[in-house]
Amino acid sequence: MSDYDPDETVAREDLCRFLSACYYEPAAEFVEEKLFDNMLIAARRLDPYLAEHARRLGEAFAAQGLEELLVDYTRLFLGPVQALASPYGESWLGAPAPTEDTLPLAVLELYSQGGFEIDEEFRERPDHVAVELEFLYLLIYNQHQAALAGRSDEAAATQSLQQRFLVEHLGAWIAPFTAAMASGAQSAFYRELGALTERFVRMQGGTLALQ
Repeated sequence: MSDYDPDETVAREDLCRFLSACYYEPAAEFVEEKLFDNMLIAARRLDPYLAEHARRLGEAFAAQGLEELLVDYTRLFLGPVQALASPYGESWLGAPAPTEDTLPLAVLELYSQGGFEIDEEFRERPDHVAVELEFLYLLIYNQHQAALAGRSDEAAATQSLQQRFLVEHLGAWIAPFTAAMASGAQSAFYRELGALTERFVRMQGGTLALQ
């Protein structure tokens, strides 16, 4: 077990970042980098429900072979004909199905306002769930850093952008997406990942509403 021990705000940042990593192809590095150990510690700082699902997530990954997880990952998020749980926001927001030739302009505008840049070599669409979770992590982190430095106007602006992002984008589609994961997954790992993700995003939206 890692000796990593975050405070609550850092735990929110890191749990968001860890969740994002889980939406890429399953790999041995998840265990080598103690992803699930650290995720559990962060989740325990925040909520017993999150902690229980984080514990189950790590156990499910350890119990399942990588090849089986990759098969489930492919079925859920890639196809072969149609993904059972499309990982793209525009698929759930009443917009036309995403293609390589159409970009989700709404979320790109939010990224621009948040100073979030995607590497030119990154081959996924910008509204992929992993990317949106990474953007949410950046917003949580930037708000925290601004508050620590006493830059109250910047912290308030970042909080406002985070609220808008959750209301208009990630928070608006995460529930149907994770419900599709729950119904389509053959592995406990992806069912637990969906439950954990939905709870965290909903909790983050509620936390902002109280600030």
